Amino acid sequence: MTVTINGAPHPPPENTGAWSRKMFPQIIDQASDERAVPVRVEVHEADGTSFTDLIPAAPRKPAAAEPVPQKKEKRTPGRPVLVEVTGDGFVPGEDVAVAVIVSHTDATGDGTARALLDPARFVGSGADEVVLVGRISGSIVVETLR
Repeated sequence: MTVTINGAPHPPPENTGAWSRKMFPQIIDQASDERAVPVRVEVHEADGTSFTDLIPAAPRKPAAAEPVPQKKEKRTPGRPVLVEVTGDGFVPGEDVAVAVIVSHTDATGDGTARALLDPARFVGSGADEVVLVGRISGSIVVETLR
C-alpha cells in the first residue's frame, strides 16, 4: 500500500515496514494532524475500484471543570457476552467490513469471515441486523441478531 498526502509520497514510520490496511487509522491521524482538521481520503484498490470519503475533524473537548469527588462503588466486572456473525464467499485474507459498523475483520484462508461482537456496543440503538461486506469480493452476508 502506498500513501500520498497532498500529492506527495508519505512513507511509513521507520522500523514499521510497509503501510498496511491495519495502519489506516494511523495514516488518517497523521494526515489530519491528529484529526485537528478535516481530511478527504481517496482509496484506489488493486482491482481498480476506488472510493472517496471525508473524515471530519474530531470535536474539540471543552476545558474540564474541577471534578466533583464522587463515592465510587466497587463492581465486579462480568464476563463479556459476544455475538458471533459468520459468512462465506469472501476472498481468502480480504478485509471484511462489519456493519452496524462497530468493527472490521479479515477473511480466513478458506474465505470465511467471523466477527465477535459485544452487544453492549449496539444494544438500544435499534440495530437488529449485522452485515458483512467483502471489500474485494463484494460478497454481502446479512444476519439477524435475534
